[in-house]
Amino acid sequence: PQAPSTRNDIRDCSADPPYLPPTATNTTARLAVLRGIMRTHGIHAYIVPSTDAHMSEYISERDARLGWLTGFTGSAGTAVVTLDKAALWTDSRYWTQAERELDCNWELQRTTSIESIGMWILKEVPAEGNVSLDPFLFSVDTWNSYSQALHGSGRTLLPLETNLVDQAWGDQRPLPSSSEIYSLPAEFIGRSWQEKVAGIRQRMEQHVQRPTAVLLSGLEETAWLFNLRGDDIPYNPVFYSYTLLTNTTISLFVEESRLSVAARESLRSGCPGPLCVELQEYGQVSAHLRCYTQGNVTVWLGTEYTTYGLYSIIPQEKLLEESYSPVMMAKAVKNAHEQEMLRAAHVRDAVAVIQYLLWLEKTVPQGQVDEFSGAQHIDAFRWAQEHSRGPSFQSISASG
Repeated sequence: PQAPSTRNDIRDCSADPPYLPPTATNTTARLAVLRGIMRTHGIHAYIVPSTDAHMSEYISERDARLGWLTGFTGSAGTAVVTLDKAALWTDSRYWTQAERELDCNWELQRTTSIESIGMWILKEVPAEGNVSLDPFLFSVDTWNSYSQALHGSGRTLLPLETNLVDQAWGDQRPLPSSSEIYSLPAEFIGRSWQEKVAGIRQRMEQHVQRPTAVLLSGLEETAWLFNLRGDDIPYNPVFYSYTLLTNTTISLFVEESRLSVAARESLRSGCPGPLCVELQEYGQVSAHLRCYTQGNVTVWLGTEYTTYGLYSIIPQEKLLEESYSPVMMAKAVKNAHEQEMLRAAHVRDAVAVIQYLLWLEKTVPQGQVDEFSGAQHIDAFRWAQEHSRGPSFQSISASG
């Protein structure tokens, strides 16, 4: 038997009563509500990922379903809840953090492979059982991996468009962002959005399969294409949106009221005509896609950023799949102006880092600095630089 842990900052579920540090979240009530909802849907296991509907690396508080359900706040993980058990899978960066944040309702699985999640599900879910997930939170590849892991086992993988965690979370769930979506100032733009759209349409024409539309799900794809920015996700200058670009029309799915006056004017400047952006409600993308794909069309998409939910709307024979959309590929190649802007940003950042190193040299010998105040200080130097809109991720500060 393991000796009882001498650490008091992590949980000890073998103690009687179990020991929980003050950092652990009590999830008993949340799990009870979720399991009640699962029973009404006839579901035996529910899979909860750490991403959002755009496969974003970072997410907003509103999309932090895994964090709310488990108490675990690391950036990567998967939870599975059955009617009597709950488990969290995460990688080695987060094992200690998970032991601090989880209560004893949760088993910690020290791996991230879908194969291992599948094995656990097969052990815990009876044959003929339903394993469910929200298809708008899983990439095409991830869905296929789960499908394969359960294939031939008698268990059914059931996509459910109602998100059960959102139902359990209820009115405690944070509201969607209402901040302004703005146009990038002209001096930072390598090309107008009209030129970018023309370039993507040219790629469509030149493609051997002659796609009639490109579907954009990655948030940075739409932001890049229209030279727009927002701050719906901390440290990321993006906003919730989808785009369906066809040979003759442009549909932007976004909350229109949040567009700045300048942004709206820029998008509507080509109306009517093939460079007129039709603004549609963010939530209408599925219905619009379902309607569009009834015609004689081919939709080009990048599977890395498209969810299984959207992908499954499009009939297989009307799909052109590549890992990345043509917008992601075009965005990856920086033109001369963008390269110049990148270098200038690096110079401004270097100035902030040098100021910080100088400050550290003077201040550390006085014993006045810890990791937290150090991180705050370098953030302040960066904010003081012209054009700064904040760091690209929370400063990771460590010494010793």
